[in-house]
Amino acid sequence: MPVVPVCAPEAESRYDIHIGHGLLKNCAALLACCKGKKAAVVADTNTAPLYAETLMGQLREAGAAPVLVTLPAGETTKCEAQLAFLYDSFLDAKLTRADYVLALGGGVVGDITGYAACTYLRGVHFIQMPTTLLSQVDSSVGGKVAINHARGKNLLGAFYQPELVLIDCDTLKTLDARQFGAGLGEVIKYGCIADEALFDKLESLGSRENLAPELDGVIARCCEIKADYVRVDPHDHGIRMQLNFGHTLAHALENTMGYGEILHGEAVCIGMVQAARWGETLGHTPTGTAERIRSILIAYDLPHDMPEHLSPAALAATMSLDKKAEGAVIRTVQLTKIGACKAVPLTADELRALL
Repeated sequence: MPVVPVCAPEAESRYDIHIGHGLLKNCAALLACCKGKKAAVVADTNTAPLYAETLMGQLREAGAAPVLVTLPAGETTKCEAQLAFLYDSFLDAKLTRADYVLALGGGVVGDITGYAACTYLRGVHFIQMPTTLLSQVDSSVGGKVAINHARGKNLLGAFYQPELVLIDCDTLKTLDARQFGAGLGEVIKYGCIADEALFDKLESLGSRENLAPELDGVIARCCEIKADYVRVDPHDHGIRMQLNFGHTLAHALENTMGYGEILHGEAVCIGMVQAARWGETLGHTPTGTAERIRSILIAYDLPHDMPEHLSPAALAATMSLDKKAEGAVIRTVQLTKIGACKAVPLTADELRALL
């Protein structure tokens, strides 16, 4: 079973990512830290029926006293009303700062549960158990927790590292093709920004069917890349911003189209092609890079072109509220080649012109 360590010295945090098959059914030993504690398992209406009782059985075997809290499935759950529901649930369960909160689900569950764990009693113990490809390779690692605001995605949040991440690859068997594809978008992103060999491998495999036997190793490699960024820049002040390649436009697409209309990973796919085109136009990215990314997205049956009905002005206005904005400047991420990138500051007017 691969174990990827995450060390964030500046954040005074170190934890392990365990990757394997059947972990949910055999994780009692890994959950020994919960012994003698209450443990709130936060799932959603998709994951609770599939996995909650199994996990709660493992917690009982580990000597913990679990309770289940269930959220509605979907991106709209990342809101203040559901955050308040989590606080009430934790209070009803009489959780103390010595107790544990476990996020059992995809990125939405992980993000809002982590934010609740961070802010409830100024911080309780937190464990991530991601069940989607996107959350396994990206959102469960690195300590970014948040909810959305009507004016932008993830605008209310914090950095709060988990104490443990358990990735059971068997949970991917229950994903539909669209949700799995959303995760593939983030996988391809890692190849674009940091690992040309990974991109070449994905390009060579050329289909979801061919990727399947290689998926465990690909997940581990993505976690290693993410861990490297977190180690150097745990609070996202510098190089870790490279992980947002494609995300400046992606978050604007999600907000403008409506949360849930387009999945985060789908929006990232479109955002990566557009960011590469911006880079080519501005002279930062080699000509042909955007088309190469577009081609791999087509091969994996992923979104790749901008929706025609969206207003460039509206998208640019939303991007101006991006978390990476500094005054009138938005720090975009552009490729210098496949496998390497840099931050490029642009104004809202410059972005509007590129759109």
